[in-house]
Amino acid sequence: MTHLDRIPTTPPKRWTKAKADHDLRQLHSEIAELQNRFFADGRYALLIILQGMDTSGKDGTIRHALTCMNPLGMHARAFKKPTVEEGSHDLLWRVYPHVPAKGMIEVFNRSYYEDIVVPSVTKSITKAEKKRRYALINTLEQHWEHSKIHVLKFYLHISKGEQRRNINERKKDPTKKWKYDATDDKAAKQWDRYQEAFDGVISECSGVKWHIIPANKPWYRNYKVAEVVRDHLLSLRLKYPKWGTQGHG
Repeated sequence: MTHLDRIPTTPPKRWTKAKADHDLRQLHSEIAELQNRFFADGRYALLIILQGMDTSGKDGTIRHALTCMNPLGMHARAFKKPTVEEGSHDLLWRVYPHVPAKGMIEVFNRSYYEDIVVPSVTKSITKAEKKRRYALINTLEQHWEHSKIHVLKFYLHISKGEQRRNINERKKDPTKKWKYDATDDKAAKQWDRYQEAFDGVISECSGVKWHIIPANKPWYRNYKVAEVVRDHLLSLRLKYPKWGTQGHG
């Protein structure tokens, strides 16, 4: 098991907000150029998955770490509680239309992992079905990797105390009240169950690496996610196509 309770939720001591903000600006410039090359190269697609407890900062990460990219080549999709139509299909049905094409980057705010985490918390899934879903997801992610659809998976790791502070802030801050839902408090009371469920998916679905990001400090969270994305794009050795050739296909 991953044992999330043993993994830090705060930045290393040497980090300061000023340093993270400064370095993030540099990362934004690099990612913007790399994304342009990624689109022109056309050999790969990239799916970025953001998971975490409620209030861990998935929206904020997209806004501050990833929107340096050209929206013509990057889309973001939030997965909430399945609709009646979505619930009448298999658990991956609602994901299929949003798998990125070559040259494109797609960001999932939550994902198909919710279809293991939530039923695990509510105890509405059997161990056998949970095991089957682990296997299905592992097979799917391996298929994507073989198809040059790369997957970056992030777990935004906050502490129980930080979640409580974030929920209270949502209740008081006029600019954040719209985000508050009574289910936030309910989920907070089920902290241990959620941690156990996330421990499970991170451990059992690790064929594609999880990046566990200390997220108590949004400034470090944003920097670290952007750094991982930059490093992955660099690792692809992207190149612009020659004159008269098609970058996609």
